[in-house]
Amino acid sequence: MLWEGCVVRGVQPCAGDVAGLSAGAGGQRQEAWRIGQLASRTGVSTRSLRYYEQQGLLRAERDGNGYRRYGPEAAETVRRIRELLATGLSTDTIRELLPCAQGGPGLQACAFSCGVVEGQLARLDAEIAELLHRREALGRYAGLMRERRAQDEALAARALRSA
Repeated sequence: MLWEGCVVRGVQPCAGDVAGLSAGAGGQRQEAWRIGQLASRTGVSTRSLRYYEQQGLLRAERDGNGYRRYGPEAAETVRRIRELLATGLSTDTIRELLPCAQGGPGLQACAFSCGVVEGQLARLDAEIAELLHRREALGRYAGLMRERRAQDEALAARALRSA
C-alpha cells in the first residue's frame, strides 16, 4: 500500500491526494507535467524524481507511450520530500510521513509524526554528543602532538647549536 504509514497505525491518510493527476473543477483533469517539466519547476534532477517514484514517495500516471505525467501537486510533494530528506530522515520514514505533510507547512501533529520527529531529534542529539566527545578526544591528541613536536624541534635546535 503506497501510504501505509498512517493506515497501519489506524489513522486515515491526511486529506489530499499524493502526487499524481487530480481532478479539477467539474471533474476535468488539471495540467499534467512530464518529468522534465517537473524537474525544471522543482530544481530536482529527473534521476531523483525517478528514485522518489521507486521509493513510493511520488506517484506518476503514464501516458499511452509510457511517459510519466505528474499532477500540479507533485511540485509541492517534491518540495516536502526535499525538506524531509534535509532533516536526515530515511526515504522509508518519509514515505510514512508524507500523508501528514498535506495542507500547509510542516507536518500534521499526530502521535505518529510527533514521535518520528522527536525520535530523529533524539538521534541527532546523541550523534552531536558523540561528535563532541570525539572532538574533545582529538583535541587532546592534537595538543599532545603539538607539545611533542615543539619538544622535538627544541631538541633538534639544541643539537644543531652544539654541532
